[in-house]
Amino acid sequence: MATSSKRKFNLRISLNAPVTLVFVGLCAVATLLGTLSGGAISRAVFSTYFTSLLDPLFYLRLFTHVLGHSGWGHFFGNAVYLLLLGPLLEEKYGSRCLIEVMVLTALVTGIVHAIFLPHTGLLGASGVVFAFIVLGSITNIRDGEIPLTFILVLVIFVGQELV
Repeated sequence: MATSSKRKFNLRISLNAPVTLVFVGLCAVATLLGTLSGGAISRAVFSTYFTSLLDPLFYLRLFTHVLGHSGWGHFFGNAVYLLLLGPLLEEKYGSRCLIEVMVLTALVTGIVHAIFLPHTGLLGASGVVFAFIVLGSITNIRDGEIPLTFILVLVIFVGQELV
């Protein structure tokens, strides 16, 4: 009697990083809304710049600017980093910690930007990506050694952002 050498592959899609997936999804929706509105929604809701402290949208934008992107190229560039790093960090540190990192990063970058570049808009998840890179590198530091790959990613990412 011959046995079958065929194996059944029961593959299924798992939602391994819900916070990361929701964040990237919200970024995609914000980018789509910005694109469809010719940038009006991005300027109104998804970018931060200094306005009157009496303007309630100023406070909202301190958090929502990380969702908006200047275009699809900007979005995809950040989405790749987020989708590579996010699941690893979410598994290592937990969803709540990742949310705290994202919210704190949005707030700090929004405030710093409003203080030092008040007449320039800031939007995009680059600050969150940078926080993920740093958090990921902390995970790999052992016995006082910093991985060369971390240094290279840091230099390339920061260099790309400056250019």
